[in-house]
This record gives sequence, structure tokens and C-alpha cells, in this order.
Amino acid sequence: MAAPLSHVSNRKKPVSKEKEGNGNASRVIRMGTRKSQLARIQTDYVKDKLMELHPDVKFEIVAMSTIGDKILDTALSKIGEKSLFTKELENALERNEVDIVVHSLKDLPTTLPPGFTVGAVLERESPFDAVVLHPKHAGLSLDMLPEKSVIGTSSLRRAAQLKRRFPHLEFESIRGNLNTRLKKLDEKDDFAAIILAAAGLKRMGWENRISMILEPADCMYAVGQGALAVEVRARDRDILNMVSVLHHHDTVLRCIAERAFLRHLEGGCSVPVAVHTEAKDALLYLTGAVYSLDGSDMLKDTMQISTVPDNETHASDDCAHVGVTAYNIPESSLAAAEKLGVDLAELLLSKGAKDILTTARQLNDAR
Repeated sequence: MAAPLSHVSNRKKPVSKEKEGNGNASRVIRMGTRKSQLARIQTDYVKDKLMELHPDVKFEIVAMSTIGDKILDTALSKIGEKSLFTKELENALERNEVDIVVHSLKDLPTTLPPGFTVGAVLERESPFDAVVLHPKHAGLSLDMLPEKSVIGTSSLRRAAQLKRRFPHLEFESIRGNLNTRLKKLDEKDDFAAIILAAAGLKRMGWENRISMILEPADCMYAVGQGALAVEVRARDRDILNMVSVLHHHDTVLRCIAERAFLRHLEGGCSVPVAVHTEAKDALLYLTGAVYSLDGSDMLKDTMQISTVPDNETHASDDCAHVGVTAYNIPESSLAAAEKLGVDLAELLLSKGAKDILTTARQLNDAR
């Protein structure tokens, strides 16, 4: 569970305005983001969407570094902080230094600090993982790599699944932003390949570096992977209304189910938990799995639920589902998605998932 920040003040934030050339005041919305190139590209994408909808509003980007950006010599799962890429941004949001924050949804803990909510989840880019091979292995696939080839990934989830699927390979942590990790791959002989989120490579315009996409049978993805989230102060109703039009219906339902699954398992980046979701014909399908660190133990199952809305109004003002507020999606559909995640987690827990995750957490802490 995320360490709560001090409660967000209820004081009314003054509307930031600046004078235009014609003397009229225009509203200024400050958008917080990480400093990495990918984070800026993602924030620019959200900014462009908002500018199309609100041409009379000026959107300014405020970039900052987070704990996860500063600690680059330790695997994410070992740092022990649940808000590695979000805490500084949320602190700025609390202090009214920014009005909204753009995140990769997979970086956001499933329990947000008091007073904050996700006001928009945009249409998902590919949620799958991608293999990027060292140039000398061009044209090969993971199963064709030589025995004991080293694969770089800082994700316990990826390593556990791929150890199970490709036992002839070895896995070592690799940290840094996308640019740094690709440079480490290309300029040294330490890694035969690295595993990255396909969405990040696509957004950076580096799709040509993708050697292969890992299908769910080989490696299911992280909760929220590929989706962008806009976090706001829950009390700022006007800003919440402004960003909520960016919600993508199916992405919201899929990600709520995934986040509910992870939260009910009490999982995080320190344990291997993976998901796969589909929304089809008003049915939502969720496959979830938990793994031991070496991939030898696994529990996996699939459930589905109808998301056909009841004859009722949309979400109430104070109703968030695993940190997501979506006024423009029927409350019954949101509740169904959350129920699906909880129910699947309960099913896996009844089969022994807690023991697998507890052991994985203890072994990871001891390493």
C-alpha cells in the first residue's frame, strides 16, 4: 500500500491566469511530468489532446526527477518504495505547484494518497513486452539464442515468466531510461537481448528496434502497462471534468480489473504478478497469474464478467475504483470491472497464491 502523503488541503486553489496579447486573461494549467524523454513525449501527447478540446486554456509542462530516476544502480524491486516514479510529482500536486500529473499507469500504486484520483485513462497502446536483440543476434528469437545467453530486465514479472518459458537463458537486472538501456545493449556484450515495454518503444518512434513481441503465452504484461493516466486533486471538480473526456471506455474497464486484482493480492513490483485482459461484446475477460521468482511455481486462471450497464446514472462524485474516477462511464460497469479483479484474486488466493507471493517477497528481500 502506498505511503500516504499528508492529507490534501481543502483550501480553494486560485485559478492561475495570465494576460494574452489582447489583454484578456487565459487560464493556465500546469502539467507535472518526469524529465525523461519518454515521459515528455507522453505528456506532450496528453497536452495536445487537451489543447484540441480547450483552445482557450494554456497548458504548461513542469518536469521533475523522481526517486526512480535518481537511483539507477539498484533493481526497482529492491528499493522498497511503492511510489518510485510518482511521489515527487504527487508532492508537487499537493503543494499546488502543478494542476495535473501525467503518468504511465503501471507506475501508479493501486492505492493513491488521500485527496488524489486518476481523472483520465487514455486509450491503451500495446500492453505487451518486446524483445530487443543485440545487433549480433539480429534475426534470432529467444528460443534460438545460445545456452546461458544473458537477458536484461529489471522486472521480476518478466524474469519469472521467461525463466519458465526459456530455461536455457539467464536473466540480469538492467536499469536506466529507454535510451540508457538500449545504449548498454548496443555498446557492450553484457546482454544478448533486453526486454522492454512495446508501448514505450512505439511512443519513442523506435518500433524498428523491436525484434519480437512476447505474446501472453510467453509473457503476460504488467498491470496498467501501455496506458497513460492523468492524476488530479479529487477536489478540483473543474479540472476533473476537463480531463475526464480523455477516458477510453474499454481501457478504463480493463485497467480497473487489473488494478483491483493486484491490490487484492497485495502485490507490487517486489513480486511477480502478471495479467492479460480483453473487452469484447460487453464482456470483460481477465487472466491473472502469480509466480515464484524462478518461475517454477505458478498459479494462473481466467474469469469474465458482463459490463452491460444497469439503468442508472454514471459514477457519483465521490466514487473512485482502485483510484480511478470516471464520471462518463456507468457506475455498474466500473463496479463490475473491479469485482472481476477482486474475484480472480480471491480465486488464486484460495489456491495458495499468498504462499507463493510471500516466499517471492522474502527471497527478493534477502537477495
